[in-house]
Amino acid sequence: MNRHIEGLQIDFAAAQTVSSIYRAANAVRAHITNAVLRQYDLTWSGFVVLWVVWIWDGMETRHVAESAAISKATLTGVVKTLEGRGWITRESLDTDRRLVRLRLTQAGIDLMTELYPKFNAVESTVVEQLSAESKANLTTDLRSIIRTVEAKGVPVGS
Repeated sequence: MNRHIEGLQIDFAAAQTVSSIYRAANAVRAHITNAVLRQYDLTWSGFVVLWVVWIWDGMETRHVAESAAISKATLTGVVKTLEGRGWITRESLDTDRRLVRLRLTQAGIDLMTELYPKFNAVESTVVEQLSAESKANLTTDLRSIIRTVEAKGVPVGS
């Protein structure tokens, strides 16, 4: 690697940090998908959409896409799948029929009530080697990175 980047103006610490964030995020995503989501035949995006809609007791599609960090086109496919499984419904808003709000069905609520504790248990195992202080610091640092990216005006999920 040194042969390729030697002489280039590279912030190696930044490259290592971003690479580690990417690798950790992918490792966690794959682990949780294999340990929990696969049993429910759910993708990561499908779970995140269900979680966002569940936590907010329904949400307009454009906000769901933003919160789930996926494109509106991806959201359309995910919602179609979740709707077909009877977990989510679409409702037109009375104020503007072009806008659609997503809500979980009772089956979707039941699913999340069963699934989320299992999901969270795996989240706990993933960070079990970190102290409470390390978890808090890492959370703060990662949120700072998110704010920095958002301040650059790059929309998430595009």
